[in-house]
Amino acid sequence: MAMRFDPFHEMDRMLSQLVAADRAAATMPMDLYRSGDHYVLRLDLPGVDPGTIDVNVEDRTLTIGAQRSGTTEADIQWLAKERPTGTYARQLTVGRGLALEQIDATYRDGVLTLTIPVAEEAKPRKITINHGEPSTQISPSMQG
Repeated sequence: MAMRFDPFHEMDRMLSQLVAADRAAATMPMDLYRSGDHYVLRLDLPGVDPGTIDVNVEDRTLTIGAQRSGTTEADIQWLAKERPTGTYARQLTVGRGLALEQIDATYRDGVLTLTIPVAEEAKPRKITINHGEPSTQISPSMQG
């Protein structure tokens, strides 16, 4: 059986892994949805040290950052290295109508969950309409 030799195959495979690792390190996959009177933002941060997670709000910008460290052992030989290390960062510009001072953040099972309430002034509300006849005033001279 003849085998074809491609001298660039291994280099291409290694380059693809490197590019994929860099791309993964630069992003935080997220889900965002509204549930009742709050929004829920979930970000995947597996293997991140919880002490490095930083959530900040400045004006209307929400910034999330985290750090995942790699192994520091000197005498190891990598056979596969697909888990990205380094700094994760994500910025979101949020609209008005959110109570950004009341954000609740939890980190559990590699997922950072931010719960952001809708501000009271932005919540939908029903306007009542008064029904009925206009009141008629009777003057004292008409009473007998």
